[in-house]
Amino acid sequence: MTPVSLKEIKSELGALEPDLLINLCLHLAKYKRENKELLTYLLFNAHDENEYIRGVKVIMDEGFVSMNLSNVYLAKKTLRKVLRIANKFIKYSGLKKTEVELLIYFCKKLKATGIAMPEGTVIANMYVRQVQKIKKSLATLHEDLQFDYSEEIELL
Repeated sequence: MTPVSLKEIKSELGALEPDLLINLCLHLAKYKRENKELLTYLLFNAHDENEYIRGVKVIMDEGFVSMNLSNVYLAKKTLRKVLRIANKFIKYSGLKKTEVELLIYFCKKLKATGIAMPEGTVIANMYVRQVQKIKKSLATLHEDLQFDYSEEIELL
């Protein structure tokens, strides 16, 4: 079965009764955790983006605290996990400001861990990619926000 276009889905959803629409949303949320997380964001967190960012930072902090620094391999795995979580929450938000803020936070926490990052290693490359991603997203923001965040990027 091939999926139909978003335009067709939108028109079909517009024609449905509100009760049936609620049931469809609940059915979507029941089968995929990501769908449930996205609905949670849209219903409860989208109105207060700053609180949402603080919550994601707390989750990222938990990952950094649980990181095993005795072994570079295990540290790298934990960093990838934290970054995957951050990217998932960035995707839910869809705002470039949220992306910039969370990625800057990730880079600051990575530098604060004290992991040696010789040039060319996986962790160093991960760090460099995130800084590039921040700069790319920063270019799409308002000039005032660009100025505010550019100072933080210089510290990275």
